[in-house]
Amino acid sequence: MRHAAYDIDCDALVIGSGAGGSVAALELARAGRQVTVLEEGPRVTTAELAAASPAESMRRLYRGGGAIAVLGTPTIAYGEARVVGGTTVVNGGLLWEPSAMVLDRWAAWSGYGGYRFPVVGARFADVQQRLGMIVQEHGEGNEDSRLLARAAESLGWRWQHPQRVVRGCEHRNQCATGCPSGAKQSMAVSYLPQAEALGARIHDGVRARRLVHGRGVVTGVEATDAAGRPVRYLPRTVFAAAGPIGTPVLLRRSSVHRHTAGRRLALHLNLRTVARFSRVVDAVRGTMFTAQVQEHSGLGILVMPSNLTPGGLGAALAGRDPRQVDALLDVRAHLGMFTTQVRMQGPASITACVGGAPLLRHGMTQADHHTLRLAFRRTARLLFAAGAVELLPPTSTAGPLRDLADVDAYCAQVRPRDWELVSVHGMASCPMARPERGGVCDETGRPHGFRNLHVCDASVLPGAPGISPQGTIMSYAHEIVGRHLESV
Repeated sequence: MRHAAYDIDCDALVIGSGAGGSVAALELARAGRQVTVLEEGPRVTTAELAAASPAESMRRLYRGGGAIAVLGTPTIAYGEARVVGGTTVVNGGLLWEPSAMVLDRWAAWSGYGGYRFPVVGARFADVQQRLGMIVQEHGEGNEDSRLLARAAESLGWRWQHPQRVVRGCEHRNQCATGCPSGAKQSMAVSYLPQAEALGARIHDGVRARRLVHGRGVVTGVEATDAAGRPVRYLPRTVFAAAGPIGTPVLLRRSSVHRHTAGRRLALHLNLRTVARFSRVVDAVRGTMFTAQVQEHSGLGILVMPSNLTPGGLGAALAGRDPRQVDALLDVRAHLGMFTTQVRMQGPASITACVGGAPLLRHGMTQADHHTLRLAFRRTARLLFAAGAVELLPPTSTAGPLRDLADVDAYCAQVRPRDWELVSVHGMASCPMARPERGGVCDETGRPHGFRNLHVCDASVLPGAPGISPQGTIMSYAHEIVGRHLESV
């Protein structure tokens, strides 16, 4: 049965409710604008998160159940949320400040100089104050982080406690499937409720399908509501914040910069290494991680423990021999799982949409392969210094590595297609840059040629910052919305 479309008049329409969209919603509402927020995913309460199993939360909170394929050599598993609050609901609550060096590099490439450190740093300071950023020290548990920190010190390497936006963390070790205590200050428990208190309305379960526009002005947004009915929003201003994949797909479907939106997508890649120690580590106790090794951050390499959960360990061991898995599970208390984040140089892209779903591909380069090998060598050296007696590299066909000679042999033989890679950070698919430099958006976040359409999510960043990007996204979004409000 087909339903007739119905119209909804609105002032400011925000498409997406993650780190960027929530900033737009709150700042516009604070300025007295009537704000409507569209979110494709469901609204989930803290009580519901606490009652759900991790597997249930993965199915409900993540797009595609948590694994979107980025095709190429090798295939990369990409994860992003689909829920009110966006990926801030399922991330670690990390809030890192973008470096002046990165911002200068972006300014030089983009041709826009208004987002250097004095501007973005001031916005970041505002964000950290609003969300109550803390330095997460070791506290209860987190023995895997303690071992990593001591190993870094023994090697003379830099490490740091993470900066997080949490209030009264209970160390439940469930960051990636939604905080069950409400301690993590995701957008669902911080910016969005504040925006609602000022009159903003959140329409969950609503999917924006197409922007209707003419002569650089968006006059309507065609969507499907939670009941599957077509609905058309008639906004005066639109802020697109549907994420690094959703925003370019929406623009292309609407014939907005269809030849450039989504043609380049920057990714951070994650290598997962399982380490066995002779001593009990009990890595399930604690919260995410409390030490990040930044010695090689200039190369785009960061090393940190991961949440060791049954599901996470199962995913890391999925391709291995069942007998080996059983043996490891018998000594689970001696295991730690570690993530090495690498900034990918080769671009990914949205090459097509098949049945409404985006088709993603990447072009990992030989330089990326070299960096992955370098990153794994550094990780292995660190973990052996931490007391590991055996490492399982991120290649399920490779056997255990028991010393640095084994690591050298593995790195000499590993091929690009052998890596088992995960990414949870996509950026720069609609970058802020001059058109002749491949940019989609101008210095106010507006797609070139448009007057009442802004982009304010991860897709507008000029590149990959090499750190967890929430702080950078929110800082850019605050500046973009601030410039809009100053101009009206």
